[in-house]
Amino acid sequence: MTLNGKTAIVTGGGRDIGRACALRLAKEGARVAINFHSSSAGADSAVSEITAAGGEAFALQGDMTNPTDVAALVAQTQSQFGAGIDVLVHVTGGLVARKTIPDMDLAHWNAVMELNVTSFFHAAKAVTPHMPAGSSIISFASQAGRDGGGPGAIAYAASKGAVMTMTRGMAKELGPDIRVNTVCPGMIDTDFHNIFTKDAVRSNVANATPLKREGKSEEVANLVAFLASDEGSFMTGTSLDINGGILFS
Repeated sequence: MTLNGKTAIVTGGGRDIGRACALRLAKEGARVAINFHSSSAGADSAVSEITAAGGEAFALQGDMTNPTDVAALVAQTQSQFGAGIDVLVHVTGGLVARKTIPDMDLAHWNAVMELNVTSFFHAAKAVTPHMPAGSSIISFASQAGRDGGGPGAIAYAASKGAVMTMTRGMAKELGPDIRVNTVCPGMIDTDFHNIFTKDAVRSNVANATPLKREGKSEEVANLVAFLASDEGSFMTGTSLDINGGILFS
């Protein structure tokens, strides 16, 4: 598996899964543009790791719900690495807050949709005109998109279901030149769960999996690297579960 000579953009690449994806793609030889919103330390340290190993990378702050920031990321990538963009890994997203329907206002609903769905639209729209034949887009959905999510996660689950549907539609629209797949993580050891999930719930979920543990960001990144490479060349429109077996789909 190799990405030598390829250019990749990773949005939300400053921490956890996004950062692991940036490092994994670089390990396979890709030049990597790392977008981050607020995790500057993680993004900068990823760039340092990549360049120290002989790779090429840069980090750029930006809000992927803002098309101007998305355009700036694409322009900087082209300026630094050349015109073509071979891989887009869109990790940008989040729960924002746990809110049930009675507690949820329209502003929260819209914020979650903007963060998870509209940001993917902006990124894909900006990048696809510069993607040569054989390119790959990997989006991020969630197990929540399949099972409706946990308490107070209806907006998040709905947004991730939309990402899965967008992935299928884009695969048909952009094929055969561009493959589009999405990754559906389950309980992965990240700040997402550090912030939004109680320790007891995490332990219960982990112990309910056949593998009896949480996943690691690096394990998700391994799947992303496969989908980005030519070894995943006959896969498009798929929503791939990586959840330790807690949910079979």
